[in-house]
Amino acid sequence: MATVQKPCGGDLLKIAGAVLLPNLAGYANGRLTRQNLENWYANLKFPSFKPPNWVFAPVWTSLYAGMGYASYLVWRDGGGFSSGSEAQLPLLAYGTQLALNWAWTPIFFGKHNIKAALIDILAVTTTASVCGVLFYKVNKTAGLIFVPYVAWLGFASALNYAIWKLNPEQESTDEKPSTSAHVKQN
Repeated sequence: MATVQKPCGGDLLKIAGAVLLPNLAGYANGRLTRQNLENWYANLKFPSFKPPNWVFAPVWTSLYAGMGYASYLVWRDGGGFSSGSEAQLPLLAYGTQLALNWAWTPIFFGKHNIKAALIDILAVTTTASVCGVLFYKVNKTAGLIFVPYVAWLGFASALNYAIWKLNPEQESTDEKPSTSAHVKQN
């Protein structure tokens, strides 16, 4: 019979830190999102499968918490950040996908660049998938925690793609005017 590791006080702080880290940027990005909901986002065209806006915050909070806990499991079981540890590559993949994830909101809601956000979320989905596989090799539970996250990213990618296709004029309305435009003179 396998023994179950019970976290001690120091481990609980490490778990809390790992869970809070992804949520910190999520909170900051949530502010940026709220600032653009009424004046920009509400004016876009959406596919029929877009969920209500209130769904996104609890989904992302739980996904961030899960991936944070998964990163702790890999860090713990794979030897931490030490050189040559089994956790090094999986944690690098984790940091990469997390940085790409955090970049999506400023691209989409900050810059109003739907196409660039689509490219970003496809990169997030790819790196998160790789991260999940790498996590699974170190700790099966950590890898499985990534399954709902990657599924949600697939849905979010489809939503981003649909919004991009439904709003082709959006790409040109937010671009800066060309400096080579000729002005007709009387």
